Amino acid sequence: MLLSLHVKNLALIEEEEVTFTDGLNILTGETGAGKSIIIGSINIALGARADKSIIRTGAEYALIELTFSVDHEGQLAKLRELDITPDEDNIILIKRKILPARSVCSICGETVTIKQLREVGELLIDIYGQRENQRLLRREAQRRTLDSYAEQASAPLLEKTASAYKTWKKLSDEWEQDDLDESARLREMDLLTYEADEIEAAALREGEEEELAKEQRILGSFRKISEAAGNACRMTADGGAADMIGRACRELSSASGVDDALDVLVDQLSEIDSLLSDFNRSLTDYVEGLSFDPARLQEIEDRLDVIRRCEDKYGATIPEIMQALEKRRERIDFLNAYDKRRKELSAQIDKARRDLEEACTQLTAVRQKAADEFAAGMKAALLDLNFLRVEFAIHVEPDRSRPGPEGWDQVSMHISMNPGEPLRPLEQVASGGELSRIMLALKTVFADKDELYSFIFDEIDTGISGQTAWKVSGKMGRLARDHQILCITHLPQIAAMQDSHYLIEKEAGDDSTVTHISRLSPQDSDRELARLLGAGEITPAALENAREMKQTAAAEKAADA
Repeated sequence: MLLSLHVKNLALIEEEEVTFTDGLNILTGETGAGKSIIIGSINIALGARADKSIIRTGAEYALIELTFSVDHEGQLAKLRELDITPDEDNIILIKRKILPARSVCSICGETVTIKQLREVGELLIDIYGQRENQRLLRREAQRRTLDSYAEQASAPLLEKTASAYKTWKKLSDEWEQDDLDESARLREMDLLTYEADEIEAAALREGEEEELAKEQRILGSFRKISEAAGNACRMTADGGAADMIGRACRELSSASGVDDALDVLVDQLSEIDSLLSDFNRSLTDYVEGLSFDPARLQEIEDRLDVIRRCEDKYGATIPEIMQALEKRRERIDFLNAYDKRRKELSAQIDKARRDLEEACTQLTAVRQKAADEFAAGMKAALLDLNFLRVEFAIHVEPDRSRPGPEGWDQVSMHISMNPGEPLRPLEQVASGGELSRIMLALKTVFADKDELYSFIFDEIDTGISGQTAWKVSGKMGRLARDHQILCITHLPQIAAMQDSHYLIEKEAGDDSTVTHISRLSPQDSDRELARLLGAGEITPAALENAREMKQTAAAEKAADA
């Protein structure tokens, strides 16, 4: 149930807060007063498109808050599936703040995406208006409406059909993708075999490229290394730095034992002499071990060419190249067994098609059974809404050549609203006013099947008047006994059926215009009803007429109770 709506800085609304009640909540007001803004704000709060143009002039942001109370265990379970945890007493607070460049949405204090906002909104309230009426004219919407009516039986079959279609489609796509003629298959096998043999012949080893590259660098720089090492050996060996350091050690040693500080220096120089001797021996061994083998250098370069050619063709690393080899071997095995595989795949496709057709056939049977029950309920509901001798039927026509994830049925709603007229498709005969009544009848038929408790009807009374308006009013009153309804209307017959009455009015100042919404007292409700009745001046007679209309509505409620 929608408990309250708080709107700030949205279009003509400066700041308004309104609390709704159970039963039938009627919203009325002059044309242009902003009735659409109220419903629009609820839509926006539940994820409808919004941009900076809706922010009230001069304001930095717009804010909409909705407070719901949820008691239905089915709704609570679905909310838990969406990771939404209601506050204490199962209260859900939805907020949406619209800024010039973005919007911020939250549910029960947790930030959510627009998609999550819409999913939650669909669980809490249904909003019906002229746009929804037009959607009913689409064949796809008519099929889904029938499936929703038969949900308990159709849902598992829809899941089964979608799964069967997915399997069949995947196998069929695989058949098309691997449809090769003999010459193409042989050419592909020759190429794959050559590439696989090339990879295997390369006998690649992890780390080999780095080892060879290091050896290549050494052999390629042999002359430079040899000259540098030889010169260093001569400079540091006997006759060079070694002799000079040896003489220095002997000079300092002659004065050792006299000054402790000098003794420290003698020890340091002795260590240098020892290190230099070790260095000379190591460098001499390195120089004597140097050799240059042109054949080895060529061998290394040839091997690196093989490794790098494989990397260029098959993968940047050895594991990637090995994976490429495995894929080629698998494809070769597949092509070698191509004829056998094609036979197996053909058999799998045939079985998948049979499974799909079986699921579609079962779904058709469920739809046809539900269609008769649904049509009977719609006919009874439409007769209650002042359609004369109406006939309503739902045609379920299988197109076995075109199965899909939702079956193969073409579903269409047909209606005849006058005696002697044949049944014709809904989209060919229904006017705006008739569509409004059909939508109300639809909701009445769904009332016992729907987990939703709250509905909004936005000018669903378009195009009707007189006795028909009373019929619609009575139907809405009966629906409101078990549901919360918010209804924007301009018809006094419907407004008279209200449990709570709200007035939407526009106030114009010197430099701004503001829309207000307020709940009316019984006396103020009488005055608004008199206005809807067309009274240019609210006279005692006009007020008495309004009260009589309310009494008529109350009597009808009591008679149906």
